[in-house]
Amino acid sequence: MLRRTLVRASAFGLAAGLATALAATTLTANAAAAGCRVSYTISSQWQGGFGANVAITNLGDQVTSWTLRWSYAAGQTVTQAWNATVTQSGAAVTAVNASYNGTIATNGTVSFGFNGSWTGSNPAPTGFTLNGVACTGGVATSGPTTPPTTAPTTSPTTPPTTSPTGGPPPSRTVRVFWLKPTDVAYDQRYPDGIAAVMREAQRYYKQELGKTFTLNNTVVEVVNGEHDRNWYITTNCSGSDHYWCVVGNMHQELMRRLNINNPDSRWLCVGEISAEEPNQSGGGASVGWVTLSGHDADGAAGVNGPMNRWYGGMVHELGHAFGLPDSTSTDGTPMSASFYNYPDTHFSQAQKNSIMSGPYGGFLS
Repeated sequence: MLRRTLVRASAFGLAAGLATALAATTLTANAAAAGCRVSYTISSQWQGGFGANVAITNLGDQVTSWTLRWSYAAGQTVTQAWNATVTQSGAAVTAVNASYNGTIATNGTVSFGFNGSWTGSNPAPTGFTLNGVACTGGVATSGPTTPPTTAPTTSPTTPPTTSPTGGPPPSRTVRVFWLKPTDVAYDQRYPDGIAAVMREAQRYYKQELGKTFTLNNTVVEVVNGEHDRNWYITTNCSGSDHYWCVVGNMHQELMRRLNINNPDSRWLCVGEISAEEPNQSGGGASVGWVTLSGHDADGAAGVNGPMNRWYGGMVHELGHAFGLPDSTSTDGTPMSASFYNYPDTHFSQAQKNSIMSGPYGGFLS
């Protein structure tokens, strides 16, 4: 049963669907002490537009700045980008690192995303170069090779998830999502802020338990929603209590599109959505899942009050996801209203024991 923060008594319906396949092309490169692999994924597509994610894996020596280039064959145009500066001249596209992600260690990966427009068809690019080296997937001492000439020629009509581009993350980890409705502009403060909240909660659990959960290399998977904010607010929403409508719709979409169960033995999941009916929408948690609406996402992004409120709130909801109930009184633990006093709140020994012996205790190390 999903629990509201402190006062919880409702649940939304659960369903799991088939995961939609990612349309990705992986291309790679040879050069002296250099090499790279690029995964280009159509994350969502609609009439005349699409979203894409690009993951660059450096197979050679560490680089401290990067420029990725490719060309489109069907007249596609990049309209908006994040985590890189993307420019276009005719068919030729150039992506340059942002100030914070220029360094890619050997075997390291960096990702960026963008929205674009298309007419007629939307085939994936057939080749990429990283700092002038064609990406072909190996490391050699020879000069650049000719990039491959084959690539997928079709894109999905049903939007899949935007990340990760290389398949699901490792099991026994905490998987975190920010679902962005179609009418919400991308804002890097949200994935960065949600990731910061998760890292603080990770630190807190280590402090309290001596063990903590594992986050993935891409802490927050950004998911381009299938609908606008109003759809998430109003759909599957009847009666006077609208508390669960938004997070319930997000939960259903994430499970269907990513083939995640409720609960799921592979991951403990956290979902946040940038949609909310004022003074109505809320969020909560059940074993294995945390689902939060717009005010929590805004708080994580630093636009809705002091951060300790959101740190404490995440610690509280993760407690439910690890199997803890609400405290019956304000007892100084984060499973009570004491979470508002974060960081001056601590798990009791009984709560620590319950987490460690609970359904996701084995995720802690």
